[in-house]
Parts: sequence; structure tokens; C-alpha cells
Amino acid sequence: MRRIPWVVLVSAGLVGCASGPMLDNPALLRPNPCCVENPVYIPLGPPAYGTVFEKVIDTIDDYFEIAYANRYDGRIETFPRVAPGLEQPWKPGSPDLAERALATLQSYRHRASVLIQPADDGGFFVQVTVYKELEDLPRPTRQTAGAAAFRTDPTIDRQYEVIDPTVFESNWIPMGRDVKLEQKILHQLRRSL
Repeated sequence: MRRIPWVVLVSAGLVGCASGPMLDNPALLRPNPCCVENPVYIPLGPPAYGTVFEKVIDTIDDYFEIAYANRYDGRIETFPRVAPGLEQPWKPGSPDLAERALATLQSYRHRASVLIQPADDGGFFVQVTVYKELEDLPRPTRQTAGAAAFRTDPTIDRQYEVIDPTVFESNWIPMGRDVKLEQKILHQLRRSL
């Protein structure tokens, strides 16, 4: 009789039948079945616009500082906010552990824009858009390697800040939309209304 090597038996035992959990499995291994649509539909009548606007401001205020809010236009803009990392678990902003780890190692910031529009049947559509930006630095801010021998910084570092909203900050690279943070805000908004 021929002997089968133990490596083959162990690998065959580990491979097995590779299938997902059964549909009637009570374990919590199922993916999240529902994502909130963006824009989300709020089925309240026209008299409830003030309530909807205040709830949206209250929800957005948990994540960002409001820069511009116009009740008649239905628009809310926020100031950019640096994304919290693993060292700041109490701050809202990064929706999951991977995003927090990424924000710990690199400088990210978010800014949000919200638009509230009336629907044809009397409700409202609330669209939340969160933009993600990465900081672009010419070198690390606390660089210590070679600082004693090859110092290129001037001895006096004068920084002139022009406070003007039309000045574009060129050291932030747009990274697109942050859909995970949008979904987190929309879930909280749907729960509050």
C-alpha cells in the first residue's frame, strides 16, 4: 500500500468545500444589505422644511463646522476638517478602522456640501457630498535625518498669511469623494428624521 504524504492530507483538509455561509445561517456573517441612497428621500410635507433643514444642520454639525448655510437656497457648506486618526477615537470623521489608520499615517481632510431640494410629491431630497483631500508637503514636517549637516532652511522663518477666501490652497490634493463618510452621515440623518 502506498503512503500519502501528510502535507497532502493537511492541505486537502484545509481546502475543503469553499462556499459562503448558507442563507439560513443565523451567524452575523452577512454583508450590509442596504446602503442609503444619495440623495436620500425624506417623505415629509412642505410645512416640515424648517424641521428638515434644522435636522440636517444638526447632523452635519456633529462632523464639521458650518461655513455657509442658507435656508432659502437649501445649501450648506462646511469648513475643511482634518480627518482624525487612531490617536483620536472620540472625534467623528473617519468612518472605519482602515480610514483612521490611513489618517494616522498621512494628513487627510474632509469638507462637505449639502443640498436640500423639494421633491415633486411633497417630500425632500437631501444630497450629502463629502470631499477628501490629501496634504502635499515637499518633505516631512519633522524631518531629522541630515538636519545638522545639510540645513537648507533659513534661520528666520517668516510666514505671511493672507486671509482671503478666494486664495486657493495648493498644498491639498483632491482625492475625490468619501462615500463611506457620506453613508455614515446619511444613516444618522435618516435615523434622526
